[in-house]
Amino acid sequence: MSLLSRPKLSSNGCYQDITPKSANWDFVGFKAYELEPSQTLNLTEVDNELCLVILSGKADITVEDEEFYNLGDRMSVFEDKKPHALYVPNNHKITIKALTKLELAIAAAPGFGNYPVRHIKPEEMTNEVRGEGANTRSICNILPEQDEADSLLVVEVKTPAGNWSSYPPHKHDSDNIPVETYLEETYYHRINPSQGFVFQRVYTDDLSIDETMAVEDKCVVLVPSGYHPVGVPYGYDSYYLNVMAGPKRQWIFKNHPDHQWMLDK
Repeated sequence: MSLLSRPKLSSNGCYQDITPKSANWDFVGFKAYELEPSQTLNLTEVDNELCLVILSGKADITVEDEEFYNLGDRMSVFEDKKPHALYVPNNHKITIKALTKLELAIAAAPGFGNYPVRHIKPEEMTNEVRGEGANTRSICNILPEQDEADSLLVVEVKTPAGNWSSYPPHKHDSDNIPVETYLEETYYHRINPSQGFVFQRVYTDDLSIDETMAVEDKCVVLVPSGYHPVGVPYGYDSYYLNVMAGPKRQWIFKNHPDHQWMLDK
């Protein structure tokens, strides 16, 4: 299962470490950390801008000489709250100190220094509900294309038990504006209760990629190209954090023609 990354905890609390080299692509990086109270993490990304998403817990974060205290106010990604996030341009020193047990996601993509550090507050993020019936899910736009960044697009999605998500199947793997844009994508999955799983299929039109995975808690699915729907079994709720980036910071997707009828009826 080359597109499925299972969590592997390291000594500094990192349990997911996706780089363009490890993913065999060009733009997206993703890391996930679990830090204990008072644990400190130091970071510098010379070439990449970052979006730090406090998935759960609280932290003090310093970026160069700017200090952001007591960020975070949810203790689980499944709480009915939006996250706190921090946008950091490339080539900035970052220090993160966990105030509680901290679950932290770090999205990375090429940065060019065009925008300053900023705290992305929950009240600045927009929510929307997509789909209907068993295709309903809730979207929180953390770093959408209308907000300032060089490359990154970041969004989180909550899908109730028994529902489908990223559905009908869609793709964004062709640099063909205005029809479609090329965006690499990672899916960081959480499951509630944590012993559950979801299914995700990643497949291209010619089926040169066609993988269907049972995805467990804290796994990451890589989407280099193709369609990528998610099915959530009964009894378990789904959360995932999407990171996207490509040559153009624009999300234009194309639905699979076999399933477009669902939206046209």
